[in-house]
Amino acid sequence: MHPALNKNLFFVKEHVKIFKAANSFDIVDPDSKSVVLQCREENLGFFTKLFRFTDYKRMTPFNMEIQTPEGQRLLTVRRGISIFLSEVEVLDERNQIIGKFKQKFFSIGGKFEVLDASERPLCMLKGKWTSWDFKFVANDGKEFATVTKKWSGLGKELFTSADNYVLQISNEVPADNPLRLLILAAVMCIDLVLKE
Repeated sequence: MHPALNKNLFFVKEHVKIFKAANSFDIVDPDSKSVVLQCREENLGFFTKLFRFTDYKRMTPFNMEIQTPEGQRLLTVRRGISIFLSEVEVLDERNQIIGKFKQKFFSIGGKFEVLDASERPLCMLKGKWTSWDFKFVANDGKEFATVTKKWSGLGKELFTSADNYVLQISNEVPADNPLRLLILAAVMCIDLVLKE
């Protein structure tokens, strides 16, 4: 596993562009203030680009690659056309499926089941409808990570747009654990599936 994936605190900053169809984010290390990972959605088809500017944006497919600044692909987060509920696949650098996210029906604020490659449940990603707060929670209630927009200090200085947030991974998730990959990938799902 790439060393950048073993950090516990990340700032996720969306690139703001006028009339943009593709999504792109930088993932910043708060200690060094440097970009440690980049998330890019490239090679969009004509119709996908067209529908991104309509009310059907949330239904369009996506294929987001998470790379090092040097261009080494670490993860791919992808979904086909979504009419009702989303099912998102996460692939490693060898294009092998390492997990999935299945959107839950009738969840207030948003909820995804985080599954491993064999579709065994690992945890739930749960959101609050009143705010932009999400938690990765195991069946026994143990919290693995949080995603929030509430941040003081460096976060206020660096990120002022509505689509920037903080990912905090718990020490409960050991280094080199595949769950770290799925947590980072799920952050893209929050933005692309629930908050677009």
